[in-house]
Amino acid sequence: MRVLLVEDNAELVALLVKGLARNGFSADTVDNAGDAAHALAAMRYAAVVLDLGLPDEDGLSLLRGMRGRGDSTPVLVLTARDGVSDRVNGLRAGADDYLVKPFAMEELVARLQALLRRPGNMLGRRLTFGNVSLDTEGRQILVDGTVRSFPARETAVLEILLRRGGNVAPKRLFEDQLFGLSGDVGSNAVEVYVHRLRKMLADCGANVRVHTVRGVGYLLTEDKTG
Repeated sequence: MRVLLVEDNAELVALLVKGLARNGFSADTVDNAGDAAHALAAMRYAAVVLDLGLPDEDGLSLLRGMRGRGDSTPVLVLTARDGVSDRVNGLRAGADDYLVKPFAMEELVARLQALLRRPGNMLGRRLTFGNVSLDTEGRQILVDGTVRSFPARETAVLEILLRRGGNVAPKRLFEDQLFGLSGDVGSNAVEVYVHRLRKMLADCGANVRVHTVRGVGYLLTEDKTG
């Protein structure tokens, strides 16, 4: 699941990217409000982690602009401003949650996960289709109740398919969620990960199949013949 991290402290960004990755999140990072606005216009993110003390403008201005455009992406404000009035102003500007620095990585992840479990947002704790299930917080895959180990990218592909559950997932969605703004995506990169996932599912006895919908994307179906 891809998030946008808006933070100008490079050392903190490096720690956050690693901590988020350990918990199943991929992060695109920007260090100013202008680049954040461009990123939000280019992609749909699961959530935004937003510092307020940005070099070009206050993060609250970016947040107000998002809400003014009707952008309802969940926003977790991450800031050193710890006064009651600061928290109130952040929430009134449209923040969904507010975390004061310094903080524990575990709390940030837990707050993000809680935001994404809210009705209308993207994260259910357990996704199930056929005999395959994924614990989105623990990143644990089970097939017929047995824990299976899949690499991170293949797990991310499976998560996208499980979220669509019987509906076509566009190829662009995989490109955005797997590679984000990095541009590190070859013409057949998604196909490679889908092919690997197909083999892994078949090898561990899953009764779901990944179908290619030519020119559109991919579809997960349940094989009920067995």
